[in-house]
Order: sequence, then structure tokens, then C-alpha cells
Amino acid sequence: MQADAVEPAGAVSDSAARAARELHVVFSRLRRRIREVARDEDLTPSQVSALTLVGKHGAATASALASAEGVRPQSMAATLVALDRHGLIRRSPDPEDGRRQLVTLTEAGRSRIEGNRQVREEWLARALQDRCTAGERETLLDALALLERLTRP
Repeated sequence: MQADAVEPAGAVSDSAARAARELHVVFSRLRRRIREVARDEDLTPSQVSALTLVGKHGAATASALASAEGVRPQSMAATLVALDRHGLIRRSPDPEDGRRQLVTLTEAGRSRIEGNRQVREEWLARALQDRCTAGERETLLDALALLERLTRP
């Protein structure tokens, strides 16, 4: 079959299935490696994830964070206690509902996220520089444009 032949409606080609499997494996390895680069020895992966989530979305309730992370509210509460102990988050009353608290980053939390982001980006840029030719980096940019198309609704 030709590489660009159209598959019957509803069928998944062998090449699409193989690409999906390999993409999943490579992205999982890359995600793990990037996490290792900026390893927070004093924070668990779930704490780093919650800290990053607060950084991305700003003030949020613990229940909203739990929902966004796909964890139980009790698990998020324990994660937030640890982040609070490290001085990375602050809790303040929700102006719309005084029974709830809003979680925001402290300056230390913002610095931690930015430092991790910078370390990860520098590692990836250096790895691309050292391990890929200029032509391969261009090919990667072309492939990323295709992957971006997959993320659209």
C-alpha cells in the first residue's frame, strides 16, 4: 500500500497504530527524563505537579486542584500541607465563599517553578544542540507542527 493512500473510513492503518505506540513510548521517556533533570529532592512528583498547576492557573481551591489533577480531595489536601510546610504556597480565604480557601504561590514557589522550567528548557536545548544536526532539528520542528495539529479539537 502507498504511504499516503487513504484508509477505509473507521479503519486504522498499521502505520497509524505503530506511530501512536512509538509516540507514546518516546513521549513517556522524554517526560521522565525532563522530570529527572530538575529533580526536586525534597518534593514528590505529585507535589511538583500540584505546584506547577497552581503556577499555571493562579488562585484555586483545593477541590478545583484535585479535580484538575484527577486525584481525591484528601490526597490534594495532603499534598498542599507539604507544599505549605516548604513555604511554596499560601492559603487565603475565598472572597466569594469564606468557608473555602484559595491556594496561591509564594515568591519561593514562583522561583522554584521558574528555576525548574529554566533547567528543563536548557537541558532540552543543549540535548538538541549536541545530539541532532541542524537538519534533524528542522525535521523535528516540522514533526512538531504535525503533532500540534493532533491537539486541536
